[in-house]
Amino acid sequence: MKSQPDLKLLATFLAVVRQGSMAEAAAELGYVPSAVSQHIAALERDLGIELIVRRPGSRLILTAGGRALARAAETLFDATARFQDVAQGIANREIAELRVGTYPSAMTYLLPQVLATLGARRPGPRIRLVVVETDEGVPRVRSGDIDLLIAYRYLPEDPPAPSEGLTITLLGREPLVLVTGAEPERDRPVELAECVQREWVSGHARNPDRRLLHRWAGELGIVPRVTLETDDLHSMLAMVRAGLAVGLIPATLLGAGDDAGVERVILPAGVTPLHREILAVSRPGSRPPVVDELVTLLGRAVESAQSADAGEQGRGLSG
Repeated sequence: MKSQPDLKLLATFLAVVRQGSMAEAAAELGYVPSAVSQHIAALERDLGIELIVRRPGSRLILTAGGRALARAAETLFDATARFQDVAQGIANREIAELRVGTYPSAMTYLLPQVLATLGARRPGPRIRLVVVETDEGVPRVRSGDIDLLIAYRYLPEDPPAPSEGLTITLLGREPLVLVTGAEPERDRPVELAECVQREWVSGHARNPDRRLLHRWAGELGIVPRVTLETDDLHSMLAMVRAGLAVGLIPATLLGAGDDAGVERVILPAGVTPLHREILAVSRPGSRPPVVDELVTLLGRAVESAQSADAGEQGRGLSG
């Protein structure tokens, strides 16, 4: 017996089962009756069993083996049809689930409205969110575990970097705002010179935000005294709000109603404000349409955050 039956012979066999005669099966398939008879005989030889009892002048009768094969063949062809549907959907860039990795503050401040807009616009795949920092998320994009990563980059030499294994889309540049605790009785803005001797809060020594801070401070000729270290932006903001430290906070957090209790530090004229790049990272090649829509909406959300921060610069932040 052959390990794999000929699918063409199986299709002919199922047509005979449906029609109940070789002549009617031949008409359905567009064959001559002798071809159908030859297909059935060949299938029986391949399997080594009789499938159909042939009696002149009467409809064909399936043997026990024929009935079992008919059930198995129907299951096989049903599964094949479903496979072809899925394969066609994949070819048309249709997917059932999109896995999106994102850093925590983007999950809080960028994605909710973006996903609500996307869901209202079109039916589409289920979006599964995974909270992951950029350095951990990039390898997961390369491995295929994550389809799209929303990432940040503080310094140009930091990952993710363009390569054959990644497609990187710049969504925008999120301003980093130097803030201190608000002083309700104060009648003038806080200037940078007043903050140099205060305690500062930032990430750990090798974190990209900390390296950016020291590079920027070196260009200004100041040495910030970082005594409070944390990787959590909300903890940084809480320390600033409590009057314990000065720190660089991404504008997205401040533009989302969390600016109460903090005040923007006024930088000297000519000092270039800092920012971090917000990126969409995926594997190269053709992307499903939903990925392109998501990237477009995220770009608009980042742009909105930039515009909101520009407005705050004109007014100043205060509690």
